[in-house]
Amino acid sequence: MALASLRLCGRQRFLLGCRGYTTPSSAPRKRERKEDGPVFQYVGQHKKPTEKVFVWGFSYTGALGIPSFVVPDSGRKKPRKYQLTPYRLDTEQKITSAACGYGFTLLASKTRDLTKVWGMGLNKDSQLGFQRTQHDRNKSYDYVLEPSPVALPLAKPQETQVIQVSCGRAHSLVLTDAEGVFSMGNNSYGQCGRKIIEDEIYSGSHIIHKIEGFDSRVTQVACGQDHSLFLTETGTVYACGWGADGQTGLGHHNMASCPMAVGGDLAGVKVQQVTTYGDCSLAVSSDGHLFGWGNSEYLQLASVTESTQISSPRQLPLEGVGKVTQAACGGTQVAVLNDRGEVFVWGYGILGKGPNLSESERPERVPATLFGRSEFNPTVKVSRIHCGLNHFAAITDRGELFVWGKNVRGCLGIGKRDDQYFPWRVTVPGHVVDVACGVDHMVALVKSLI
Repeated sequence: MALASLRLCGRQRFLLGCRGYTTPSSAPRKRERKEDGPVFQYVGQHKKPTEKVFVWGFSYTGALGIPSFVVPDSGRKKPRKYQLTPYRLDTEQKITSAACGYGFTLLASKTRDLTKVWGMGLNKDSQLGFQRTQHDRNKSYDYVLEPSPVALPLAKPQETQVIQVSCGRAHSLVLTDAEGVFSMGNNSYGQCGRKIIEDEIYSGSHIIHKIEGFDSRVTQVACGQDHSLFLTETGTVYACGWGADGQTGLGHHNMASCPMAVGGDLAGVKVQQVTTYGDCSLAVSSDGHLFGWGNSEYLQLASVTESTQISSPRQLPLEGVGKVTQAACGGTQVAVLNDRGEVFVWGYGILGKGPNLSESERPERVPATLFGRSEFNPTVKVSRIHCGLNHFAAITDRGELFVWGKNVRGCLGIGKRDDQYFPWRVTVPGHVVDVACGVDHMVALVKSLI
């Protein structure tokens, strides 16, 4: 806060008045006008928050979108392999969705402009679309070092908005409000929702496929390592792609090249959220129950099976958790958020309750004090949770970001490369709205007054 202007009506009156006192002689004086008193103005008092994007983690793939980190310019003598704290990414558009894949990033805006999606980072499988090189129009960049437009084959580009983006190991999904879902990148297992072509070359591919076959409009997409999940407005889950661990939930372990409705315990259940990142998949029903399928080598689904795989969704009994509002699923670890703003974790890895807890088959509650709750802030709650491949992220209702887990190549953004065994607040200048977690990098969408 800053004191911009101050009017004094006599030195003595000011010195005493600021302390809440009055002078003995103040009573008989004529009442002075309001405007004669001290005037305070605060920085940002009338300024609207602006949307900003911050990135951190491993830079050499280009996933952070900062070219000078990889190829030093005249103002930077050395490349920067790891960005250990949040770094602002210059972007003219208001970014509303971000996703981190395995060494690449997608950003999207709800703009009506022709360009709505930008990609940066690894592009050897055209997971960022065809990125034409400067010297040869027929060649595409394998690495994209700064946010570059992704041209979507939209029928009505100025009327259609992009709602969400999601990234897997080498494929991407783009969800629009009026023209459905588009996929790009590696389709070796059918994860792009189109026919598998033997020996297809993905490098330099122009294919951006519009996925069909849903019962109603798709409202959410989620990329696993090599599979894809889709949620429709009727609450039905669809899946396609690699199914060797049962991660598609289609009742078998084969590949599926077109989206099919997921059954099992989800049959007839209205789902409000789906999540996946590795080979385990989760769904949250509208009445607050959790369902899981896929890989359980790391105890993710140990509450319903002793097997290492489940090919059909099962409802997970979560004692003491209450009504689940959101779930997050990484490579080996799981987190859920309940309607009281409490976070529960299980699986294998750094779970957030210290170095002595590395695996659990039952939900473990992460103490609210680790997210900033105290006698001075007794109402702090977690409002969103996310998982990268080996780490967690949580956003509180105050817009504060906390992270914990394996600090692969500095992906936690806490200023050091050490792993983090308890939730640690990331210093971001502003109110964090959303984050995307990858393998070794992260992106945060922030509202800031600065």
